[in-house]
Amino acid sequence: MHLKSIQLINYKNFTAKSFDFDEKINCLVGNNGVGKTNVLDAIYHLSQTKSYFNPITSQNIKHEEDFFVIDGNFTNDDSHEEHIVCSYKKGQKKIIKRNGKAYERFSEHIGSIPLVIISPADRDLIVEGSETRRKFIDHVISQSDKAYLQDLISYHRVLSQRNALLKYFAKNRTFNADSLSVYDAQLVKYATPIYEKRKHFVQTLIPVFQKHYQSISNGNEHIDLLYKSQLEQTRLNELLVQNIEKDRILQFTSVGIHRDDLSFLIDAHPIKKFGSQGQQKSFLIALKIAQFDIVKKQAKRTPILLLDDIFDKLDDERVSKLISMVHKERFGQLFITDTHFERTEEVVKNIHQTYKIFNL
Repeated sequence: MHLKSIQLINYKNFTAKSFDFDEKINCLVGNNGVGKTNVLDAIYHLSQTKSYFNPITSQNIKHEEDFFVIDGNFTNDDSHEEHIVCSYKKGQKKIIKRNGKAYERFSEHIGSIPLVIISPADRDLIVEGSETRRKFIDHVISQSDKAYLQDLISYHRVLSQRNALLKYFAKNRTFNADSLSVYDAQLVKYATPIYEKRKHFVQTLIPVFQKHYQSISNGNEHIDLLYKSQLEQTRLNELLVQNIEKDRILQFTSVGIHRDDLSFLIDAHPIKKFGSQGQQKSFLIALKIAQFDIVKKQAKRTPILLLDDIFDKLDDERVSKLISMVHKERFGQLFITDTHFERTEEVVKNIHQTYKIFNL
């Protein structure tokens, strides 16, 4: 799968801009603030139905405008063309069309265009809370498992309903255990396969991730990922019963797979506290390249790879190792942003593939 062309209208800083891309390597070069990352985000938007950097759709509209359009033409491995359009107007619902037909549910589109992004914003995986890491796990699994995505959507819908009922009980000073048990049964139904698939995914990810870390890092430290879930020790139906009084007081559901986390470890300690900046950067690159490998294997197609601002945020040695890994692997279409034309051209020449450089 590769992106042939894209047209942006009122998207972020662009009034109207079109690009015709190379099948292999595309470099977006220019000063900070000209919109290089915005182009990558538009590509991500067409793949994942939302922005990578700002999930609030209305804030992706150019200032003083009331709509945006992202129009992309893709070609898959069988040379079949796919026309994807994402549009949004203030006060209305976002629309995503594939070959002229609008999706009723955006979840139906996930996985159609496999894609991985490596960005300075990935540091949030280390420094932010557990929700960020859960979203990472869910994002990777959902690209190839529609049943997982539907279970996840259903789980969070029921969770919201259960929480609303707990608030209603507190506000009206009443309680009905039977009403709550209806939601409990549904949570268990959806949570169990989610937990099992998350556990299997992390087990699959770890050796791939560790292999790439050793390729990037010069250190001998041992790095690891640890999936943490309340369901490891106790089944969810038991947890819900055990914590019913706590939930009544808190007015929300305190147990479940929505509390899962992924620990990032270096020599058995949290990398957030004990890892150097260089180790953290190597950790994140290895994690994202492992994601690329797994998505590629699951989708049976090579994902589009977006490398955002890696030259300014990584030292030359890590950039060199990353590009070397990309070169060795059978990668598909690659998008790179950078502030220096000469530096970018020098790097992409060494990959020995066709390329285009766009000056913004």
